[in-house]
Amino acid sequence: MTNDKPLPIKILLMPIAFLYWLGTSIRNWLFEIGLFSQRKFEHLTVISIGNISMGGTGKTPFTEHIVRMLKEDNNVAILSRGYKRKTSGYLLSTTESTVKEIGDEPYQMKQKFPDVAVAVDAKRTRGISKLIQEVKPRPDVVVLDDAFQHRYVKPDIAILLVDYNNLITNDHIFPIGRLREPLKAKDRANIVVVTKCPPDVKPIELRIIGKELNLYPYQTLYFTTIKYQKVTPLFPEEAEELDETELKNHSAVVVSGIAKPELFEQEAQNICKMTTNLRYADHHNFKARNYKKMSDEMNGLTNGIILTTEKDAMRMKCDEKLPQELKKKIYYIPLEIELVNNEELFNKQIRDYVNKNKQYLRISEE
Repeated sequence: MTNDKPLPIKILLMPIAFLYWLGTSIRNWLFEIGLFSQRKFEHLTVISIGNISMGGTGKTPFTEHIVRMLKEDNNVAILSRGYKRKTSGYLLSTTESTVKEIGDEPYQMKQKFPDVAVAVDAKRTRGISKLIQEVKPRPDVVVLDDAFQHRYVKPDIAILLVDYNNLITNDHIFPIGRLREPLKAKDRANIVVVTKCPPDVKPIELRIIGKELNLYPYQTLYFTTIKYQKVTPLFPEEAEELDETELKNHSAVVVSGIAKPELFEQEAQNICKMTTNLRYADHHNFKARNYKKMSDEMNGLTNGIILTTEKDAMRMKCDEKLPQELKKKIYYIPLEIELVNNEELFNKQIRDYVNKNKQYLRISEE
């Protein structure tokens, strides 16, 4: 939960929080008055996806949802900064790229969409320019993953993600809370999406949240829930497929290196006989001692397996330290997002803008 620090700690952190608030506010103001310039890319549609709170809002699955929706009728590219990668600058991924080269989330997206251009660059303006130069046919759409704070690019559509379990309206600026920017920053979004809603969330709850967020008329609000997919072996050549009935007879060591693992752990508990949780920091690079801990935890378990998140599985897949004997024991749960309400309206809003922009570009190029 947000804001769980004791009151004395909050009071001690107030001067730091004020300086952080002041710095981010001045930065945003300098962009608003034009002293810091923003680049608008006229020859393609740029969709920015991000948040104003720290971690755990589901940016990657939402990016995948947008790509899945648009890629059949458009040349789509994905640009991420490639958090925790061991390389620097701009890099266009291939199907042979590793997690160390491009980061775990871009690697995951490239594995899912091998025909989609996936690039990494901390400087998004440079990254987009390089994609335009290098990718053939030229992209119609560039989806920016985790770029709400990267204001040097002026997106055509800015999508702000908000966690249902940690609403930004109940939070405070870092380090007292988890907000990267003052709450007013939400006004930059064209679309606000409340993620991780319970599948059975009541319409009245959605109305209450909408009222609390207090959006402007130009902003559209949507709600999504997590849809977990079939449990999948990380190494199909090593491990057998397990169906839902078989999983009920297995005990699992549940491994997570994500910001907010509670929903994943709950899903694991629902599908397996018994679970033991091992939590690591977000984007954790697994070490030999971590794999030993997993092995030790499995000792004595009935039909023991390792069950992990899709993002963690991608790091394990490329890890030369992963012991051979564990490969036949590792499974992960892919996930997708599903709109709770107005899915057709959301898809239409995105597609209509992209198609309108493409038609405008054709006319301007003639």
